[in-house]
Amino acid sequence: MMLVEETQVAEAALPVDAFKAHLRLGSGFSETDLQDDLLVAFLRAALAAIEARTSKALIQRGFVVTFEAWQNFGQQKLPIAPVQSVTDVVVVDAFGGTDVMDPGKYRLIKDNFAPKLRALGSFPSVPEDGSVEIRFQAGFGFSFADVPDDLKQAVMLLAAHYYEYRDETALGQGCMPFGVTSLIARYRPVRIGLGA
Repeated sequence: MMLVEETQVAEAALPVDAFKAHLRLGSGFSETDLQDDLLVAFLRAALAAIEARTSKALIQRGFVVTFEAWQNFGQQKLPIAPVQSVTDVVVVDAFGGTDVMDPGKYRLIKDNFAPKLRALGSFPSVPEDGSVEIRFQAGFGFSFADVPDDLKQAVMLLAAHYYEYRDETALGQGCMPFGVTSLIARYRPVRIGLGA
């Protein structure tokens, strides 16, 4: 499986002004936007880290996931949530030839932890050395305001942590502050191991 982000979060969707207020940066000066590029970078890094830990897309954008085979012939789990819509499903043969699946042959099962693409019947077979590409839109909404409040706070705390320790090159006791991990805990996927 390979997941690729096809569109990036727009800079306009990032809460740069709210982040400045969170950091208590000075205002009223003639050049208050000097650090904006740096703040945007820390916000993007915090978003990426929280999305990686939770398997959630916070701000809506396009993704494509590629599988070498179906999970089973009735459904396919998608690796990130919440999925808002499926754009298309394409079966690719070994030579790069494509066959776009009829949208009437599948439906999206929305789930905040394990969204699935369910076949209405069965999925077409994947050719030898071929793959399946599923394009979809995932995220809570198109702006930061659409993100649940606890995840918004986690992004702000983690971005502030990155800002405060931007010159630190050695690893500390942990990679993510406790306050952030506690805020995102309920969004993390449940993993069941051996013996469960």
